[in-house]
Amino acid sequence: MLTRETTDIAVIGAGVIGLTIALELIDQGHEVVLVDPGEPGMGASYGNAGTIAGYATSPVGTPAVLRSLPSLLFSRTSPLAIRHRALPSLAPWLLRFLWQSLPAQAKRNARSLAALLAGAADLWDDLALRVQGAGILQRRGCLYLYETPQAFTQAWAELDRRRRLGVEVDLVGPDRLAALEPNLPPGLGGAAHFTGATFLDDPGRMMRLIAAAVLEKARLIPARAERLERRPDGVVIEGAGLHLHARRVVIAAGAHSRALAAQAGDRIPLDTERGYHVEWDMAEPLLNRPACPVARGFYFCPMAGRLRVAGTVELGGLTLPPSPHRIAKLVEGARAFFPDLPAPDREWMGFRPSIPDSLPVIGPSRSGAEVILAFGHGHLGVTLAPITARMVAGWIDGHAAGPDPAPFLPTRF
Repeated sequence: MLTRETTDIAVIGAGVIGLTIALELIDQGHEVVLVDPGEPGMGASYGNAGTIAGYATSPVGTPAVLRSLPSLLFSRTSPLAIRHRALPSLAPWLLRFLWQSLPAQAKRNARSLAALLAGAADLWDDLALRVQGAGILQRRGCLYLYETPQAFTQAWAELDRRRRLGVEVDLVGPDRLAALEPNLPPGLGGAAHFTGATFLDDPGRMMRLIAAAVLEKARLIPARAERLERRPDGVVIEGAGLHLHARRVVIAAGAHSRALAAQAGDRIPLDTERGYHVEWDMAEPLLNRPACPVARGFYFCPMAGRLRVAGTVELGGLTLPPSPHRIAKLVEGARAFFPDLPAPDREWMGFRPSIPDSLPVIGPSRSGAEVILAFGHGHLGVTLAPITARMVAGWIDGHAAGPDPAPFLPTRF
């Protein structure tokens, strides 16, 4: 049955970005309709590491990554993988990524990320209070783990660059690390402790709370937006069983946003990073805070009633099946630290929307302000959701919010 509706603002996508945008707009008095075929908040917004990563000022593409790219791409133990079947379609994205990994571009991208990340934990405190989710937020910091003294020493220059961008980080030697996390194995080289970092000990529960707050005052149309058509009085959104007329549209469909943005007039170099997690149910967590073994590219995430191990990067698009090898590498990496872990209780794969410069797309379409783009947050969707919502609301209501918007505009491509 075809649903014909009208609204002031349509938000396409009900992940954490779309939900927080909808909540901000509702609080400012707008009528909002959400469009999403899935359960709100239960994609990548649920399956992530749960970290509010205000410390993540380093873009994915850096000179160090560029130097080590051959070994990263061709080692089966690498935290980065490319599905060969997807390589032809990925080639344009990869060329842009290589360009953005050069020194000047990487430095510029880090400054822009730092400006966007400033105050992320405080904004999440505010959001959690609005949805009665303050008990899910844990302010215990986050650890980067270095498995050898050499790796620890080599990390100091990068950590100092983060300090200069405003990140609070404490260098932790092996003895202090053992006091912070007594269950970690002995012999690690040291750690970086991002002392101000916050994490969600149940991302799925937080997403349900945000969705409930939104759906008290907004409608959800459970359909996939497939076509956009600009008209003099707004935008028409269509799909199977869907016909929605809106004065303004926000495209916040994560990894599924590229085709819709193209219909709005914006050619965005968006591609898909496939992220994985495995979980072990346990009454008492093995760790007190998230911890990332940097060389292995995943996080140990202590969550309510379980340990989640989440991460790695696989470039492989939206259609290929999950990789058993990626799951196996997560399990193997976790057992390198905790050898007694049994078979995991569950496993998961989701899609991260990735831009070559590691900066999200936030702002009006190049062809008119009736369409606002808000996607491409990569590994930082949860972290950047509240500031993205404020920036989008600012574009819609005509008042500036957040940092200088220029580095994030669709017109940069």
